[in-house]
Formats: sequence, C-alpha cells, structure tokens
Amino acid sequence: MASLSELRQRANELPMSPGVYLMKDKQDKIIYVGKSKVLKNRVSQYFKETGHNDFKTQKMVSNVDHFDYMLTHTEIEALSLENRLIKLHKPKYNILLKDDKSYPYIKVTTGEEYPRIQFVRKRASDKAKYFGPYSGATTAYSIIRTAQRSFGIPRCSKVFPRDIGKTRPCLYYQLGQCQGVCTGKVDKEHYRETVKDMISFLGGSFSAVKESLTEKMNYASENLLFEMAAQYRDAIKELDTLWQKQKVVGAPDAEYDIISLYSDELSSCLAVFYVRDGCVIDSEKFVFGADQIISDETVVAFLCDLYTKREYIAKNILIGFEINEESRDLLSDFLNENADHRVYLKFPERGDLRSLCNMVYDNARQFAGQYKADTERDNKTLIKLASLLSLEVVPEHIEAYDISNFGNDNITGGMISVRNARFCRKDYRTYKIRGTNGAQDDYASMRETIERRLSHTENSYPDLILLDGGKGHVSVIKELLAELNIDIPVFGMVKDSFHKTRALTTEDEEISIAREQAVFQIVYKIQEEVHRFTVNAMSGAKSKTLTRSSLEKIDGIGPTKAKNLLSHFKSISKIKEASIEELASVKGISESNAGSIYEYYQKKAEE
Repeated sequence: MASLSELRQRANELPMSPGVYLMKDKQDKIIYVGKSKVLKNRVSQYFKETGHNDFKTQKMVSNVDHFDYMLTHTEIEALSLENRLIKLHKPKYNILLKDDKSYPYIKVTTGEEYPRIQFVRKRASDKAKYFGPYSGATTAYSIIRTAQRSFGIPRCSKVFPRDIGKTRPCLYYQLGQCQGVCTGKVDKEHYRETVKDMISFLGGSFSAVKESLTEKMNYASENLLFEMAAQYRDAIKELDTLWQKQKVVGAPDAEYDIISLYSDELSSCLAVFYVRDGCVIDSEKFVFGADQIISDETVVAFLCDLYTKREYIAKNILIGFEINEESRDLLSDFLNENADHRVYLKFPERGDLRSLCNMVYDNARQFAGQYKADTERDNKTLIKLASLLSLEVVPEHIEAYDISNFGNDNITGGMISVRNARFCRKDYRTYKIRGTNGAQDDYASMRETIERRLSHTENSYPDLILLDGGKGHVSVIKELLAELNIDIPVFGMVKDSFHKTRALTTEDEEISIAREQAVFQIVYKIQEEVHRFTVNAMSGAKSKTLTRSSLEKIDGIGPTKAKNLLSHFKSISKIKEASIEELASVKGISESNAGSIYEYYQKKAEE
C-alpha cells in the first residue's frame, strides 16, 4: 500500500484544472469520488502531514492505495461527471440517493385525447407531464386519489374515445367522483380545462386552482348548468379539506424548498421540506451512517443529484447550514441551469425564514437520532446471534434462500440480502431452476440456486447463509461449499406447526432462539421475507406462462410469437389496445397474424 508521502507527491503533480478524482483501495476498488475546480489543490489536501480534523475523512484516506483523475473543461462538467461516476460505482464513502426505481412519480397522459393521472416509477420520453419524485408511494397515491375525486378523472381501464358508450358507467360516476367520459356526455374542451386545473394543483398552486374552480362554478350556476356547478363545488370542498390537513408555514403564495443538515460522528441526516402556497406538501429525509463523508463537496453533489430527478425546482431554496462560497456558486449555477426560471439560494440567519430552517433541522436531528438508536439495537442483536451460533465474526452480511414451485412447473430459487440487519433489496436475486428436469427436488434446487449465486459473487461472500429448510438442506449446502473450498457458516430456519420460526439448525443439532426475543424477531423477519420474495417470483413466472398460453389460443400464434408480443407490449392489456400496424411491427408477427390477434380481442370485447 502506498505511503502518505507517496500519495502526497503524486497529488502535487496533478494539473491546476477542473476535474474528477477517484480514490481507490488496494483491490483497485473505487471507495470515494470527488470533484474540484483545481484538482491539485483539492487532492493534495487529503494527504497533508497534519492529517484531518474530520474522523470520516481520516478513515477514508487510511484506505486509499492510489487514485485516478479525469479532466473536464468546467466545474459544472466535473459535477455532472462526478454524479454519473457515483451512481455507477456506488463508492463506500460517498453519500448516495437511493436507486431511481424507488422514486414514485405522478404522470398525466397529456398526449392522449382524454388525459388521465397515473402512478409510475420511471419517467419516459413521451408527451406526458410528470410530477415528483415523491418521498414514497403512499404520498403519491394519496395525491392521485385526491386529484381523481376533485377533478372527476376516470380510474377505469377503458380506452377513450374507443370505449365511449360501450358499457354502463362505474360506481365512481354514481358517487359523483368521475365525470363519466364513458357516457359520451362530457364535452372534450370542458374535460381539457379540468385537466389543466388538475395540472396546476399537482404543481402546488392550490390557491390559483381554487380561484379558477370558483369562477367556473359561478359561471356554470349563472348559466343554469347545475350538474357542472355541483362538480366544481365538490372539487373545491375536496381541496379545502386537503389544504386544512397541510402544515401552514408561510404566506399563501410562499414557495420554498427548505434544506437542513444534522451531522455527528455516528450519523447524519439531510432533511428537505417542500413548501408550495405556504403549505408543506411533502418532505424527504436522507440518513447516512458513520462511513459517509459529509462535506461541502459531498452535500452539493448530493443536492445536484436530488434536483436532477425533480420535475420542478422551487424559486427559493432555503439552506439552513453554511457552505463555502465556491460550493454556493456551483450549486446556484447548477440549479439555474436546470430550472426554467430564476432560482434564488438563501442562507437565512434570523427571522421567520431562519425559524423554518430550524424546524427542518429539528426533524433531521430526530431522524439521525432514531437511526443511531436502531443501529445500536441491530448491532447488539447481531452480536447475540453470532454468540448463539458460535460464529467467528459478527454476521453483518446475511443471505437467505428459499425454493418455491407450482407443482412441477416454474420451480424458482430466491435469495435475499441482509446488511447490518436491514433488507438490501437491490441485491435480491431469483433463479429459474434448470437442473431437476421439472421434478420436485428441494435439495437439488437449493444446491443449484446457491451454486449459481456463488459463481457471481466475485469472492465477496456473505458472513452467514440461512436456508428455509432443515438439517437435510444444511447437509447438502455444506457439501457444496466443501467442494467449492468456500468457508461460510450455514444454518437452516426451522418452522413450527404454525409456520413460525422455531429454531436454527446445523446438520446435527437444533439451536433454540425462542428465549432471545431480538434474535427471534430478526430471524423470523428474514424467513418471512425470503418466503414472500420467492413465492412472488414464482407467481410472476407462473403468470407469464399462463399469459403466453392465452395468446397461443389465437390461430398462428405459438410460444415464440407470444413471447415476442409480450416482450414488446409488456402486457395483454397493451396488446388488446394495439392497432394492426402496431402488432405487425413486432418481430415475427406477419400482417395476417396481426389481423388475427386484433380480430380475436375485438370479438372478446363485444362478448
């Protein structure tokens, strides 16, 4: 491993240019990514003789064996490159946003004749308008339900205008919560105006929407359009109810994003409150552990990544902590470059705006404190588990396995990953069992699953393997590990007659965990989670098989064509909605096939 003086000498040879640097350990793994306006000055600071006051930075530097760098033309370019590299390599010491797939958005299908509102996980390059991301699915679904009730947007799967007048209107229409596009009585321009109001509502303009709805209600009433006036009245009531539930923190036209940071040696939390029309409409808290470095550089990179994902950037960003002038300028430039209006960064020191920052800081401190308490509790539980099982190391990384099947079909192996007592869902894996020739052989299936898993771990093995099974399963897997010359402790999770975890077992003896409540709870949660995940994976495979077989009922469509259709359209409902031209564009589907598919589903719709 290179000495500090060697690293310092190399850093002093770097150019006085903007760019990105990549700190690497002795395995050549990237452990930290940073950027700087002047590479030489920034990187050399890490290796100075006096060391660092910050414990986390000291820890990172102690693991650096060598570093690389990439030059850019500007600091903004360096920031963008830094973000891409952090997402790609997920370095241990950088603070990271969770995966994109975890962030929910609200989509308004403005490209359709009769736009709708939908929950989605990813933005697509289409004509739709997107809002978000939101802090969680619950928040997004709550807003969607409110919008549907308030503006009478259809919730059904009917395709308009194709399905207008074909069926009776749904219950939501009877309850006055849907305009009833399916009846054919809704004026298209009136519907479009309603969608415009809904889009304003989703953008946070509550007062403007209420004013617009009130004007329309009065106009409808004056022109004796009482049913339409009643719809507007109900929408106003719904918005008033929502408004009353929000925490009011400013004037009716106030628009802020308020950001505060709490940090100590063991944990940090960055909290963001989104204020629109004077009300907190959403909030996010990002908690980081002891390894992640919190500095002006890492926080600015994190905020830039956060705002890259947001559809709208507030006009005023209130920041409740100090960052250096260079970082302020960089963040301001980035936000203004990505927003369609002027963005003002403010660092309030007193008055009402400072009070708002303090409120958000209190939330950040509370969440960081909870994280520390949870981490301490989990560490004690893992130490106790290690003691019960006589393990040589505390099992910070656990993998659990299960097998699920439907008869002799769709035999599926599932693996979940648990790191520091928390489920790490991005590492979950499923395996379609191939080696049993369709026969139910739990031992062989478990062996195949783990053998395939271990062949892709790049020598980064878990500290403990748990199997949803008994002594026989453990014996088979220990035999496999011996063949592979891999030393990992293996235990089975034994259930009682009520399907609850009762004990852990080796190939020789059972170890009771019933009296160790914390250990029992974590093992029980692991067993339930691996069972849930594997069964769901098997059910998904079974559903795909059944879906393909339903397509194969159509003349001229065999397994390969059915698979191509599903791969292209993703679902049967999309295939039903497709035109003959769209169907014929799929690989292997002739015009004759497309006509048969279209005709088949048209007849089904008429039945």
